Amino acid sequence: MKKILPSLVFLSCAFCSFAQQESYTPAQSNLQMREWFQNNKFGMFIHWGLYSILGDAEWVMNNENIKVNDYAKLEDFFNPVYFNAHDWVAQAKQAGMKYITLVTRHHDGFSMWNTKYSDYNIMHTPFHRDIVKEMADECHKQGIKIFFYYSLLDWRRTDYSYGTGRTGQGTGRTVRGNWNDYIQFMKNQLTELLTNYGTVSGIWFDGYWDQMAPEAKNRKDSTFVDWHIRELYDLIHRLQPQCMVGDNHHLSPLAGEDFQMFERDIPGQNKSGLSFQKISQLPLETCATLNDSWGFNIKDDNYKTLKEFVDLLVGAAGSNANLLMNIGPMPNGKIAEPFKEKLDSMGVWMKTYGESIYGTRGGYLPLQKWGAITQKGNKIYVHILHHIGAGITLEDFPFSKITKAYLLKDKSPVIIKKVGKELTFDSYNSTPADPDVVIVIEGK
Repeated sequence: MKKILPSLVFLSCAFCSFAQQESYTPAQSNLQMREWFQNNKFGMFIHWGLYSILGDAEWVMNNENIKVNDYAKLEDFFNPVYFNAHDWVAQAKQAGMKYITLVTRHHDGFSMWNTKYSDYNIMHTPFHRDIVKEMADECHKQGIKIFFYYSLLDWRRTDYSYGTGRTGQGTGRTVRGNWNDYIQFMKNQLTELLTNYGTVSGIWFDGYWDQMAPEAKNRKDSTFVDWHIRELYDLIHRLQPQCMVGDNHHLSPLAGEDFQMFERDIPGQNKSGLSFQKISQLPLETCATLNDSWGFNIKDDNYKTLKEFVDLLVGAAGSNANLLMNIGPMPNGKIAEPFKEKLDSMGVWMKTYGESIYGTRGGYLPLQKWGAITQKGNKIYVHILHHIGAGITLEDFPFSKITKAYLLKDKSPVIIKKVGKELTFDSYNSTPADPDVVIVIEGK
């Protein structure tokens, strides 16, 4: 992931028109995977790699201008003796998460699997175990779907066009290699990931923005390079047609993409300054962090409260999106206790309120000051996240007849007043321990 690059705000979906010239028809299995994705709503993001050793998050190589040869020394220190794939997957499952998006290769170029196409990989560390395989195998065993994060940019390789890239300028490279070699390298690695690790439900690309010019709004082509992006997408769909492709480029989706992500933002908001793209008709996903960092940051103790966590999940679901919540495990392979505590608390919450999240779609009304709406079949779930006064009014209510209204928590009845298409009922006070009062309205 990345820090906010201010010049990105100048970009618009017009710049991706060159990549949309060829249409894309998803396979039936892909459409089924999209539906599964939208129904299951909640995933775990895992940022973990060599950068974890330094305890300063995943951008430390770029931020501190660490030279390639110096950064490579971290290989000899990576020995996460407490790593246990079963426990990581079980932790996600306990929290109510249905899929895991695992970083396989971040911007530092280090591969977390046994790749034949780079010596810079997990098998050349003291740990000498294929982490991607262990995680994929365990996900398959425990019924959790696996997505792979893969960085398009590379701060290490000389065949990456770092001379035109916006980051990684201080890592000491002086030779520029062949860009087409880099494209082939990525194709080779993606082929490995989609051939040797069983069913892969999605590829989560990041780094496209590294080659975007600040003045790109005046160009037909928004990048300095030809990413061969459609070739990459087509390769993925050829190897595993059901595999969903998403790209964190902050543009409207390009042809060949199957879901649209919003970094640190619920779709329709732009609080982080990164999510100015228009909302598409594709499945949507919000990615966020349980503290303020993606990779392990030893100084970051700003963990989200249960209320903040629930607000994000409900806000995403009410906006017809998934929530992909990130953790950054420690370099020894342990998940820090505060992460585990937050995930366990969410798991308890989901046992009571999961019905109002799983299988739902965004409400007929957008997010409100008091909260959000999700809906499924003949049920509308009113999530009261903030107490705003004596009562709540829902206008243009879609049910002509109300058959039942009750609190999801204990099934106690809720008094509803209906006049025409307008519904009115009392507001409720949430608490830190129970931050979302959910009213279920059944009707037709």
